[in-house]
Amino acid sequence: MRIPSLINPRLITDGLTGVRRGLSAMTLALGLLAAPVAQAAEPLRIGYSDWPGWVAWQVAIEKGWLKEAGIDAKFEWFDYSASMDAFSAGKLDAVTCTNGDALVMSGNGARNVMIMLTDFSNGNDIIVGKPGVKSLADLKGKKVGLEVGLVEHLLLIDGLQKAGIKEGDVTLINAKTNETPQILASGDVAAIGAWQPIAGQAMRGAAGARPLYSSADRPGLIYDVVTVTPASLAARRPDWIKLVGLWDRVVGYITDPKTQGDAVAIMAAKVGVEPAVFTRFLKGTKLLTLAEGRAVMKDADGFGSLYGSSRHADAFNVKFEVYKTPQDVKAAIDPALTDGK
Repeated sequence: MRIPSLINPRLITDGLTGVRRGLSAMTLALGLLAAPVAQAAEPLRIGYSDWPGWVAWQVAIEKGWLKEAGIDAKFEWFDYSASMDAFSAGKLDAVTCTNGDALVMSGNGARNVMIMLTDFSNGNDIIVGKPGVKSLADLKGKKVGLEVGLVEHLLLIDGLQKAGIKEGDVTLINAKTNETPQILASGDVAAIGAWQPIAGQAMRGAAGARPLYSSADRPGLIYDVVTVTPASLAARRPDWIKLVGLWDRVVGYITDPKTQGDAVAIMAAKVGVEPAVFTRFLKGTKLLTLAEGRAVMKDADGFGSLYGSSRHADAFNVKFEVYKTPQDVKAAIDPALTDGK
């Protein structure tokens, strides 16, 4: 689930944009004094979409846990690409996305800081071959439909490298992820890259289509995060700490066999699928407790670290000209909030 269209984000600007000339000096003064109070009273605006690790927040929303924890937050539901666009346009304080796509936004001007991990993809991101295509080796000289330069492209390149196939031996057809089922069914491409549930739709729409490679083949290639504007993080850090601190309660409710049925019903209803189907999606998503996320948010090389994974994604993004300048991965991650700091 995930992968925004390539964005040309607008830099976020804060402050007053103008004052009507007819206001008296006293009214203006009072307004300016009240402005910080009004701003502080605004709820945190968080964009989320249909990836299981992000739909998980729906449990906290519907159970009233945000209020219980003293968190004033408004979760806003989007298609994934639209959530990125809204964040980049300054309409959100935070957004749920992959670590690689967080760097894409920063690289295009919408700076952000990853403050927590929700999960890593463990099979829900899939390269799907059309009927008759049995392996990645069969893609040599063929077309693959996906969103070029972003996370499914990253997954494909990783798989091709493992299969000993050169990137240039495959022709990429740039397509929105939600359009890939139709593209696969048309027979115009040999494979597509998509996440669940779209990957499942693609396979149901083309009888005999099959997974060729998935994120389960490379754990840690795709981490999922909550990422925040630097301005909001600086101004509202105690509130963000509260939000991060709520995550273990969410994960516990979803993973506890006694409450999992209720949790799945809540999440399945949000995305409009049957609970049994959503349960399968959960299996392809490794939810991370705060302790597990804390271990991953230690600076190290390799896919076992958010830093190592993000550096890999950054190199990919620069190579494929998603953005020009390598990003400062260390500055893009703030692990302290998982420790309540």
